[in-house]
Formats: sequence, structure tokens, C-alpha cells
Amino acid sequence: MTNTYEAWIGSDVYDRSGDKVGEIEDIYYDDGTGRPEWLAVDTGMFSGGMTFVPIAGSTIHDDDLWVAYDKDRITDAPNFAADGHLSPEDERALYSHYEFSWDDSTSEGYGYGDRYGLERADKDFVSGWSGRESEGDEAMTRSEEELRVGTERQESGRVRLRKYVVTEQEQVTVPVSREEVRVEREPITDANRDEATAGPEITESEHEVVTHEERPVVSKQTVPKERVRLDTETVTDQETVTGEVRKEQIDVEGDVDDLDQDTSR
Repeated sequence: MTNTYEAWIGSDVYDRSGDKVGEIEDIYYDDGTGRPEWLAVDTGMFSGGMTFVPIAGSTIHDDDLWVAYDKDRITDAPNFAADGHLSPEDERALYSHYEFSWDDSTSEGYGYGDRYGLERADKDFVSGWSGRESEGDEAMTRSEEELRVGTERQESGRVRLRKYVVTEQEQVTVPVSREEVRVEREPITDANRDEATAGPEITESEHEVVTHEERPVVSKQTVPKERVRLDTETVTDQETVTGEVRKEQIDVEGDVDDLDQDTSR
């Protein structure tokens, strides 16, 4: 890591046992002192907010930052919107979760590893956090806030496939056939005379004909018709994000020339 807090953004965060927690999204500073107090960490849990971890007790390992808490405590911490500012109520909830008192924020060394007997994560920083000028330094540092805009993935809706059975009435026309009996009479001719006189001359007899007909028979067969699945596609829109940023300005007072007095550039 390089020696600016902003250089931490995008670095991986590990807990005190070396288990990866997530990635640093932002550094939150104390409104009154300007000291760095909280790491805003994206844990990838899509909880709708950002997870905050104290910088206190953190140490640098290569290009990563190890914090002084276990992963379970970190992931169970209250989540808040990543809007660049924590309210006093938000901070009190975080203080309570990480089990140190609100008054610790005014103690010397708060926000550093000194409180835990650990090496300060910013021990090699040239300017530190305080913003106070070094004794004897004739220069004054002017700082500005810059908007840092990122994205986070969150659930926006759910779609599910549900299969259910409906019963419909269908009408199908099918041809059916049947046998009908009709009586045919033919005169006695030389061609059929022998067959006609082959039996007794006068007798009683019966002849039965069985008729048949077709009737519709309905059976059902399950036939696959189509396959249906859900898929997603990513659509990119453009959104404009607006935020307030603060910047310091330095006025020049006294007997000086009017040239080059704009110190906001």
C-alpha cells in the first residue's frame, strides 16, 4: 500500500485470523477531528448497505489490510447506506457492536493500532490524519472532498416459474361406422334354381345376422410440447448521481499584492 488513505480503496480486507472479509469501498473520517475512523467494506453479502469496520487495530500485510476483529463480528455489524457520512446514531450503534465506548473516540491514538498494542497501519504516512501543520512549516495544506461513485449489486425483484394444471374441454369429430340389415329378394332363375330347391320342400327355419357398429373411445396420452426456462440479461442505464463535497479555501490577509491570491485552484 502507498501512504495515502485513498490508496486503501479497492484493497482487500482480512480479519484478525487472515480470513478475507471483503474489499474497501471508502474511508470515513471524523467530522470534528478529520481523523480516519471507519473502513466501508463491501462484503459481497448484498445486504442493501455497507459494512463498517474500525480502522483501530488494523495492520498492513503486503498490499492488504488486516483488521482487529473476527469475520463473524464484522459481517454481523449494523449496515448503513454508503453516502459518505455516518450520523452520531450510526456511530453509537457501531461503537456498541464493536464493544468500545463513545468516549474512546477522544482518546489519544484512537483509530490506530496503539489502542491494541499493534503497529499503526499508517505509521509510514507523511502527513498522517490530523491536518495540523508541522511546527515550523510555513506552508498550509488545502484539501477538497471528491465524489467517488461506485455501484453495488442488490436484489431488485424476483421472477419464478410455476407449473400448474388446468382442465379444458376439447371437441374432436371422429368418423364411426355401423352395420345395418336390409332385405334383398331375388327371383328364381336357372342360375339359382338348384341352390333354391336343395332343401326340404316345406319346412321351418331361422337365420340370424349379427350387426356391428363403431363407438368413439377416448384415451389420453401425455405429450411434451415445449421447454421453458428463466434467463437474465444485463441492461446498462445511465444515472446521474449528485452529492455535496466540501473544500477548503485559504484567504490571504495583510499587505500583499493582489496577484495570485486565489488558493482554491
